[in-house]
Amino acid sequence: MSFPFDALRRRPDIEAPGLVATDAADRLLLDESAAARADGDAGTVVVIGDGYGALTLAAIHDGATAVRVHQDALTGERALAANAADLAVSGFHSLPLSADLVRGARIVLLRLPRSLEQLRDVAGLIAAHAEPDVQVFAGGRLKHMTRAMNEVLGEFFDTVDVTHARQKSRVLIARGPHDGRDPVPATAAIDALTVCAYGGAFAGPRLDIGTRFLLRHLPGTPPGGTADDPWIDLACGTGLIAAHLARTHPGAHILATDQSAVAIASAAATFRANGVDGQVAVHRDDALSARADASASFIVLNPPFHSGAAVTGQVAPHLFADAARVLRPGGELWCVWNSALGYRPTLERLVGPTRQIARDAKFTVTVSTRR
Repeated sequence: MSFPFDALRRRPDIEAPGLVATDAADRLLLDESAAARADGDAGTVVVIGDGYGALTLAAIHDGATAVRVHQDALTGERALAANAADLAVSGFHSLPLSADLVRGARIVLLRLPRSLEQLRDVAGLIAAHAEPDVQVFAGGRLKHMTRAMNEVLGEFFDTVDVTHARQKSRVLIARGPHDGRDPVPATAAIDALTVCAYGGAFAGPRLDIGTRFLLRHLPGTPPGGTADDPWIDLACGTGLIAAHLARTHPGAHILATDQSAVAIASAAATFRANGVDGQVAVHRDDALSARADASASFIVLNPPFHSGAAVTGQVAPHLFADAARVLRPGGELWCVWNSALGYRPTLERLVGPTRQIARDAKFTVTVSTRR
């Protein structure tokens, strides 16, 4: 019986026409690795970058046991768990991107990240801790692959073979690990702050222009900031907004959240580097799902516009709606967005009265007050 790929869903991530739970690259990765998985130890398979569970669950269907898996997006982890429950499949556990994830691995199924620095972090970790005979099957869609990915894998493996393309997908097979290393964040000094970024964190060790514009227009003393009513940096990325608030308001309590594991690791490193880690709590969360209703007076947000590799206009409204749920009546959502996206009517509908604070040639800063 073949694996039921069509039964997989993306939830709790956004589900909409054109947004898929699995694709041809997943199938090609499984096909190219099938012989190695059949010949190897069923308990030494590691999956990295699985979107919504296709690689993990299909590998278990083929006989793999005790599969270790890492997904950067928390929604991906939760979708994997939900799909496994729907299909009555067990035999995997999710781990951070760490030595324990890849220690002893002989087969790694890797969906290639679009960031070369993220690929470098992953490849170095595998080379440092997997078995000497490990085989890494790294696949993706051709439109997201570059020759530089072969070169990055070549920094840590003796050979990198390239498969034939199929359905606009391709797999790279790396063998012979060497010169492995654990990931270390890149750092940079920005406006009296130090930013730290592991590979794949949005904007890397830089201050993106939207965040810079927002920082210039934040209120001098926002409402709240207490232990019971912390300021919230929603979709915090590398944590620069939260670090700025903590440095300029030493007594304030701040919560930084993001669903990306690499963002949370980067933000935690940023807070340590700036000496504010005792002032800022950092949580990996899907929007603010762990936060109680009407429990915050001030939320700041620079919303992303993608879900995985897919560009979609539905991510920001999901964040707006959850911010509205968490805001107390009269609480404020401060937001920066690309002016062409025209989010103001959506903010008015989901949060409350919205006024423009600033606008330049590209970005708009608004504050929405919870009804």
